[in-house]
Amino acid sequence: MSRFNILMFQTMHEKGTAVLRECCDLHYAESLDEDYLADAIKDKDGVIIRANGAITRRMIEGARNLKVIGRHGVGLDAIDLVAAAERGIPVVSTPEANNASVAEGFFGLAFALAKRVTGGNAAVRAGDWDFRNRYRTASLSGKTLGIYGFGKIGQMVGRMGHFGFDMPLLYADAISHPEAEKSLGATRVTPEELFERADFISINLPLFPSTRKAVTAKLLNRMKPTAFVVNMARGPIWEEADVYAVLKEGKIAGAGSDVFDPEPPSTDNPLLTMENFICSPHNSAHTEEGMINMSMVAADVVAVLQGRAPKYLVPPPAAK
Repeated sequence: MSRFNILMFQTMHEKGTAVLRECCDLHYAESLDEDYLADAIKDKDGVIIRANGAITRRMIEGARNLKVIGRHGVGLDAIDLVAAAERGIPVVSTPEANNASVAEGFFGLAFALAKRVTGGNAAVRAGDWDFRNRYRTASLSGKTLGIYGFGKIGQMVGRMGHFGFDMPLLYADAISHPEAEKSLGATRVTPEELFERADFISINLPLFPSTRKAVTAKLLNRMKPTAFVVNMARGPIWEEADVYAVLKEGKIAGAGSDVFDPEPPSTDNPLLTMENFICSPHNSAHTEEGMINMSMVAADVVAVLQGRAPKYLVPPPAAK
């Protein structure tokens, strides 16, 4: 049986890599520059993209042998889905691979904010035991959790909050989720009402043109002064300058983010100067389990190449 040639944007977990090696020769990108990638992909049968780089129309149209595009992860904003659909090239992803990991990431940042973990840690190391008397912390138990974007990850955040901390749930989403409403007691509200009522807010929107800058001062200024907001989605979902402004002015209790725009952020990003802001380097999905699960996009890439139906086929975009 002839072997397939796969362009890998980056390395991935050995478990998925081993699946590919059984029938594919792997070619690792030396650059994520479009000019380089457009040339590198020309004769490849498949391509797998992680969080960095993009698969553009130019690349897709010039890839004469391309049969499948694999997304190691969830977000699809870096793949030109319209161009892929026009060429009839299937796109596969791992939509359930990191649900728990990212949801845990939200609670990690929320706890760190509410419990003043970074400040307390620094105080103890500096011999400042009186920190415990100067600052009060916040509880999550019984507080209202607002979820902006109620897809698979958003619903996982909801399950953890509802069953783990008895948190009443509000969600805002483009569509309703009646089954989740029933099982989690979640209530669908407008984004405005969510930001007004929630004590903790998890942003889990996918990045589309319609969701870019979905969270600006218009919503942030509706928050309670005791409330916290955490972005687990994509950096462009919110306006960083507006987040900085509400933190600087003390209008909200704190904010956190696993994502930035651009990535990595510049060292002079104003948010990084704020004590009531906590962040991570877009690694909430990078648990051992999450990395294994995402690498198994390999199984669907191989399935398409061998003429079998993939498990996680990305639906083509709706015609405009």
